[in-house]
Amino acid sequence: MEKQKHAQTAIIGVLAVAILAMAVGFALYNQNLNIGGTANVTAASWNVHFVTSGEGTYALSSGSITPSTTPTVTGTSVSTYNITLAKPGDFYEFTIDVVNEGTIDAKLTGITLSSLDSSAAPYVAYTVYYNDTPYAVTTDTSSSNIILTKASGSNATDTVKVRVEYKTPTQENPTLLADSLTGISLTATLNYVDAGF
Repeated sequence: MEKQKHAQTAIIGVLAVAILAMAVGFALYNQNLNIGGTANVTAASWNVHFVTSGEGTYALSSGSITPSTTPTVTGTSVSTYNITLAKPGDFYEFTIDVVNEGTIDAKLTGITLSSLDSSAAPYVAYTVYYNDTPYAVTTDTSSSNIILTKASGSNATDTVKVRVEYKTPTQENPTLLADSLTGISLTATLNYVDAGF
């Protein structure tokens, strides 16, 4: 009996050592990996506008005539220019940049120009050039793939040129203007949206 107790004690000791060895062996193959950090989210900003005199260069007059009132640039609008075209071939144009100083890329979805009425259309050409591409129809959506990148991008500025010209008579319209046309309204709207949508 004494031998049997000794044997049992020895077996229990061996089993305890084996269990301990297995626990240590399992611990070697079990490892936790930890990832830690912080995140900060800042507010997004939308800031697409015309370049004003303090932000860069732009030309407000060129052509064969001088405006009686030059364009006024205020952030999102260019207004109040007044011109008189005296003879066929006279034209006036101005160039200004559009800048994206926000944190969101902007997509140009279209350019909307005012329609010239039937009395002015044969004699006046009204065109807006966006990055040297002309737009002369009332609503043009062919510009929908133009992205004005956010300020940190390399193309954060695009160029817009507005041109008004007294058309030279052509075979289709051989007559000169008989009476003066006054108060011709010329407007253009550049439609931008978030490029992510």
